Amino acid sequence: MATILVTGGAGYIGSHTVIELVKAGYEPIIFDNFSNAKPAVLARIKQICGRSVPFYAGDIRVYEQLAQVFKNHKIDGVIHFAGLKAVGESVKKPLEYYDVNVNGSRVLLQVMSDFGCKNFIFSSSATVYGEPDAVPLTEDSPVKRANCPYGQTKVDVEYMAQELQIAHPEFSITLLRYFNPVGAHESGLIGEDPRGIPNNLMPYLTQVAVGRLECLSIFGNDYPTPDGTCIRDYIHVVDLAVGHVAALKHCLDNAGVHIYNLGTGNGYSVLDMVKAFSKAIGRELPHKFAPRRAGDVVSCYADPAKAKNELGWVATHTLDDMTRDAYNWQKNNPNGYED
Repeated sequence: MATILVTGGAGYIGSHTVIELVKAGYEPIIFDNFSNAKPAVLARIKQICGRSVPFYAGDIRVYEQLAQVFKNHKIDGVIHFAGLKAVGESVKKPLEYYDVNVNGSRVLLQVMSDFGCKNFIFSSSATVYGEPDAVPLTEDSPVKRANCPYGQTKVDVEYMAQELQIAHPEFSITLLRYFNPVGAHESGLIGEDPRGIPNNLMPYLTQVAVGRLECLSIFGNDYPTPDGTCIRDYIHVVDLAVGHVAALKHCLDNAGVHIYNLGTGNGYSVLDMVKAFSKAIGRELPHKFAPRRAGDVVSCYADPAKAKNELGWVATHTLDDMTRDAYNWQKNNPNGYED
């Protein structure tokens, strides 16, 4: 079975995808520098999979560190998660985001090219659509100048990968534009454990629920939506991981550029999520409204029909599943991964 390098494989989405790759019979190799992950996740992956997964410590910006993996293994494809991912932080640290996300991806593609590895799956984002003209978003919706440096790095890497494929038509480039990953593995052994104050809604909710944080801040309640809060398409991280496996099967057999939205097709407001989470834990979650946050769009949710038609993939977890599994992870690991 194919050997797949997973950059950022110890991170939130990467770790769940590694598990689904093992389940599907692939041989994943994790490459991570733990900038937004913890070494403890490797033992949790082994516990869930029943075997260890090869691991290399390294930075995607360092050619020699990546090249060592390709020298030691015949890599059939790469799923590329490694990168910085916080919208608010990217506004404050744009140069760091371009260096890690764009330059790091360039180095990775160079190494792949030098070692004859032609199958590339990129962890992109719905942020490439900017402030949408209309929802739901299809893969034909216009890609725009993003609202924040984080989003723009996704746009730039997408263009870079597509231009590589034009220059070298034997490449298979898959761009997975996903929406808002939430939830955790049903075992409660792995989940989202951001460093510092969470930038995303769900880990903020779970940390308030277990008392690590006092109160949820909702950024803006004056958006032109039914309840004044932003609307997003929340997708269970396991559904997302399964989507990567489906995309990989397609990618390995088909050269060209392949673009898919991975979402549920349902839009939920921030207040909808607070209510759903309060239901999951059986009590009201304390929250307050705060000023709007730079880089946030009003409403963003997917039309996932293309992924269903071409990959046979569809999200199966409900909003109740998402909130239940997210809380189960945090309840079992109130301080996240403790090394």
